[in-house]
Amino acid sequence: MQETKSTFCRICEVGCGLNITVENNRIIDIKPDGEHVISKGYACVKGLSLGQFYQSPDRLTHPLKRVNGELKKISWDQAIQEIGDKVAQLKRDKGPDSIALYLGNPISMSLLPPMLATGFLQGIGSRNLFQTGSQDCNNKFVVTQRMYGMPFTQAFPDIDHTKLLIIVGGNPAISKMSFIQLPHPTQRLKAIEDRGGRIVVIDPRRTESAKKLGEHHFIRPATDVFFMLGFLNELIRRGGVDGDRISKHMKHYEDLKRFADPWTAERVAEVTGIAAEDLKELVASYIAAEGAAIYSSTGVNQGGNGVLTFWIQECINAISGNLDRRGGTIVGVGIADLPALGAKNKMAMGTERSRVGDLPSAVDSFPAAIMADEILTPGPNQVRALVVAAGNPLLTVPNGTHLAEALKDLELLVCTDIQRSETSEYAHYILPGTTFLQRPDIPFLFFSMMGMQPTPFIQYTDPVLEPDDEQRDELWMFSQLCKASGSPMFGSRIFQGILNLGYSLGRLPFLKNWLTPAQERLIGLVTLFTGQGTLRKLRKFPHGKLIAPQQPGNFLGQRVLTEDGKVDLAPSEFLELTDRLDGLFEQELAQADRLKLISKRERYTHNSWTHNIERMVKGDRNTNYVYMHPGDAEKRSLANGDLAHVETKTAVITLPVRITEDMMRGTVAVPHGWGHKNAEGLSVARKNAGANVNLLAADGPESVEPISGMAHLTGFIVDVRAASTES
Repeated sequence: MQETKSTFCRICEVGCGLNITVENNRIIDIKPDGEHVISKGYACVKGLSLGQFYQSPDRLTHPLKRVNGELKKISWDQAIQEIGDKVAQLKRDKGPDSIALYLGNPISMSLLPPMLATGFLQGIGSRNLFQTGSQDCNNKFVVTQRMYGMPFTQAFPDIDHTKLLIIVGGNPAISKMSFIQLPHPTQRLKAIEDRGGRIVVIDPRRTESAKKLGEHHFIRPATDVFFMLGFLNELIRRGGVDGDRISKHMKHYEDLKRFADPWTAERVAEVTGIAAEDLKELVASYIAAEGAAIYSSTGVNQGGNGVLTFWIQECINAISGNLDRRGGTIVGVGIADLPALGAKNKMAMGTERSRVGDLPSAVDSFPAAIMADEILTPGPNQVRALVVAAGNPLLTVPNGTHLAEALKDLELLVCTDIQRSETSEYAHYILPGTTFLQRPDIPFLFFSMMGMQPTPFIQYTDPVLEPDDEQRDELWMFSQLCKASGSPMFGSRIFQGILNLGYSLGRLPFLKNWLTPAQERLIGLVTLFTGQGTLRKLRKFPHGKLIAPQQPGNFLGQRVLTEDGKVDLAPSEFLELTDRLDGLFEQELAQADRLKLISKRERYTHNSWTHNIERMVKGDRNTNYVYMHPGDAEKRSLANGDLAHVETKTAVITLPVRITEDMMRGTVAVPHGWGHKNAEGLSVARKNAGANVNLLAADGPESVEPISGMAHLTGFIVDVRAASTES
């Protein structure tokens, strides 16, 4: 019998409502939920294609062990015991830091799984957590920790009231708005113009967003820091600062002003490509607007200066009076005050430093770009075991060739996932996990606890599907590994004991159908203690429930978590980084005639894991391309469709060329997440063409951004030549 269930998507921040028709534990149809309180009938092609992905013939259903190079089915008891024994042995003989965890993206969009995975690592006592944030967003956490006192304090544009929105290095029409829960982003942003406001997109490519929204200015890749500096300088020069707010709620303004003084609009124009007159006009409009915001995203984060750029952006929004202002940027309120709780307990604010490179941790994790070195560099605490939780670092970290060498050197590699990947081809064990459709959930941390919702809502969803065969959820999986290795989850024997007791009782015939699943019990405790009521109450709102709207005016002087309660406009660590800017500026001038590469997001792809769906890769979508300006292509004797080598000191990839006026002269773009030829377990993806653009990026401690550990994955120099040309 068919049944339609309402839930919400968790492949990205947006959380669109979905109506999923199921029969015999199989997805029959997926449609947008027209009654959902925020998405209101919107969902993207990726969310609507989940049935094909999650019910693929390649879906993992049993634990696998590599025996003499071949993967063999084994029982869960065998897998858990053997992995647990090896973890215990390494912890005993080589120390807890010999075991590491890499936390991937898909499970990070659910509330509990990332906490449970890190609880496993904490139980072992290891510091060695790596996660995708060092590829796309850790700079934002680092900046807000220093400026506002807590990494989880994140301001975002007051989308529904702003009169001027400047988007730098973001493409909401394709990627949505990172960190912000904003379904149907193009429509929501277009409303700014409809009410007489203005949108400006700053990007090296005329993006899909730039074509649909407002106006566009090309900018030389990875020069965003100089654009922000010029903007800050002009803002101060024009007197566009709110002196009363600064004196009352902020500190170190004079240090910031001195730092910005040399970076005039005329000077930065030399490297950004944005004319001084255009920058000055934009600043004048920003000052005049009754509520304005600058917002940046992945293109800035990955450009090599993400910390400095985002810091200057936040300073602009703050000193202009737009921080904590209607129509400016606001700091939302969640169902719990996670920033206050986190600051009190120093959550995600550890001071550990990496063994290789002596780099600081960011959000309690080390840069994934040094993971290969941590594995291959001999010495005390060398990583000898790695658990990869729903991730594919071979395609997502820089220089996957080096990481592949490292993975082969491990004594233990365990991958938990819903299908095999390039990374799991090196695994000793592969454990079949669940999808978000097989889990209970509420909106994940950023939204439920940090309040990064322009339209706040709460929603509880029961699982839409039950696990097939021997698939297991992350709580069971990691709690069993903790038990087998003698390392209680979160280091708490009480918590581990409660979990063990619950699973033992659940095996009893007369309790099996009565006992509430563990994840559901934990989520129920969260909703109860955060004032949202019981799950029974929340089930009465299958399309979500609106909660109190976000309000400006409750952050400055009230929720800033620095020691003195003031926003720090010039943290000493950031001022030390500014010494590098003169050298970077001269380097930009010297390399002005060289090509720079940027990454590109596409409608039918999502990171590295949607290429195994035929719908997503049919026709000419079966590969990624090198996108070039006509003038750059002509200079290199390249025509549309020609194969070209794209080369750095690290690697060479070969892809077909697509010529387009949408590219800024001197810039090439290559979509990321491709390169599946060696993924034996992906029957569709491995037949596709395409190449992994991240192979071109350098790894190692010298390649990452100081403080944040961010990999430099966009805006670096490349050489492009016809594939027929000899080196």
